[in-house]
Amino acid sequence: MNLLLAEDDAILADALSVQLSRAGFTVEHAPNGAVAEYLLLKHSFDVAVLDLGLPMVDGMTVLKRLRAARRNLPVLILTALDSMEDRVAGLNSGADDYMCKPFDFPELEARLYALLRRGQSQGDHRVEAGHLVFDREGRRASVRGESLELSPREWMLLDLLLRERDRVVTKEQISQDWAQDRSESSGANSIEVYIHRLRRKLEHSGLSIRTVRGLGYLLEASTAVA
Repeated sequence: MNLLLAEDDAILADALSVQLSRAGFTVEHAPNGAVAEYLLLKHSFDVAVLDLGLPMVDGMTVLKRLRAARRNLPVLILTALDSMEDRVAGLNSGADDYMCKPFDFPELEARLYALLRRGQSQGDHRVEAGHLVFDREGRRASVRGESLELSPREWMLLDLLLRERDRVVTKEQISQDWAQDRSESSGANSIEVYIHRLRRKLEHSGLSIRTVRGLGYLLEASTAVA
């Protein structure tokens, strides 16, 4: 598994390279944003770990240019920037996960493997269901040609429901999928709130989210009994 590590702190980069190599990754190190951008656009990687505070070209710019080139590479941001605004900006710019320094390596390793598993299970980047078009690579969604505005958690929820279409998705699955995202608060009723919001946004899509009592939620054609 080829991994790009974009990190300007030489000591941290060396330590991470050793640990990631032991974890089964072949690591390519980029000490600045310019090198990271070049490697990401010219070479093939399975996953990338990207610091935001890179010299020459900052990490957020590298990420945006990567997504503008329609590269669907899983990207985990690893940074000291830990405000909610930074998290939201990173996820909205196309990051698949966001971790703050300091961190524990076992968690980083687990998240990287989770990203790889998710990428393998997603299959096609573009999904068409009913009148919904869901573009994972471009991080865009539309209903009947009209852009669908989704928050980070709404995006993750819809992505999960589409991956598990015609199968019940439990609240535990949703909570696990959301565990990487701390950009929005989680309350006892947060899942129900997001399901309600998503139902409204999918109103004219030809799809519906059915509550399966005691089990979870099911995405299906809206002609089914809700």
